[in-house]
Amino acid sequence: MDKIAVVILNWNGVKLLEQFLPSVLQYSEEATIYVADNASTDSSVNFVRENYPSIKIIQNSGNHGFAKGYNDALQSVDAEIYALVNSDIEVTENWLKPIIETFDKEKETAIIQPKILDFKNKEYFEYAGAAGGFIDKYGFPFCRGRIFDTIEKDNGQYNDNCKLFWASGACFFIRKEVYHVLGGFDEAFFAHQEEIDLCWRAANEGHIIKYNSESVVYHVGGATLQQGNPKKTYLNFRNSLLMLVKNLPKKGLFFVIFFRMVLDGIAGIRFLTQGKFGHTFAILKAHFSFYCLSLKYLNKRKDFQIQQYYTVKSIVFLYYIKKLEVFKEIFNSNQNIKN
Repeated sequence: MDKIAVVILNWNGVKLLEQFLPSVLQYSEEATIYVADNASTDSSVNFVRENYPSIKIIQNSGNHGFAKGYNDALQSVDAEIYALVNSDIEVTENWLKPIIETFDKEKETAIIQPKILDFKNKEYFEYAGAAGGFIDKYGFPFCRGRIFDTIEKDNGQYNDNCKLFWASGACFFIRKEVYHVLGGFDEAFFAHQEEIDLCWRAANEGHIIKYNSESVVYHVGGATLQQGNPKKTYLNFRNSLLMLVKNLPKKGLFFVIFFRMVLDGIAGIRFLTQGKFGHTFAILKAHFSFYCLSLKYLNKRKDFQIQQYYTVKSIVFLYYIKKLEVFKEIFNSNQNIKN
């Protein structure tokens, strides 16, 4: 069994592979590298085979998205640690060393995220993960270094190694044993928030999720599905509700979901006033899909859910009403966040 395997999920991303594989090859001597291909119709597989014979190729049977794509591919990967890396990630020298050391020293730590900076503006954090994630009572995710659309400059303010609630799927390290015991990603999610759901399930089982600032990567972000795409809105809103049904503590379950759906409705009206009709429709579609799947997801609930899953009651209120746009401002206003 390998110590660590870097597994890059790809779908029609030959240009991204051309751009970003060199850094992975250069700085990942400790790892066996895989490209897991979701039945690409471009030249991705041939490009890897012809130019990087040391990289192992896994060919999935179809474009199964992020969740099932990784679930299928990882059946063929034998390593103690999985490093799940987006194809639009540039890694840096010694990016794997602090991750491996943490896993070796901290046996209770199951999932780790590195510092994720913006490839296009390298002094700033990147939207999808930044310096590690948390959620509020109603399931809205936010990060150290990124609250909604406010992204912080990296001034070393998050140069630490702290506990998180969720780690970004853009660059996601997990112990193989934990991944498979938890059943991997929820395949119905297809993409978006499946990593938060997996981290929540891990936390419910007593595992620890960490951030390690000594490992740094740069992420393009939105290379496969742009932030303003209504399909992304649909997946985020639907998957967030499904995640709440699965993982919320029993007490207050239905109230939290009801209130979250009210907040979703307000978001839909806001999109409507901005002329973003596709996003309003995406939220309506997400709620309809949630209604259809809710009973199935109630049956997915486990016997135990952690009670203190959130760090702030409402990030929406703090950001839009109190105008707290930086994580440390929220930290100072709420003593539930622990580093």
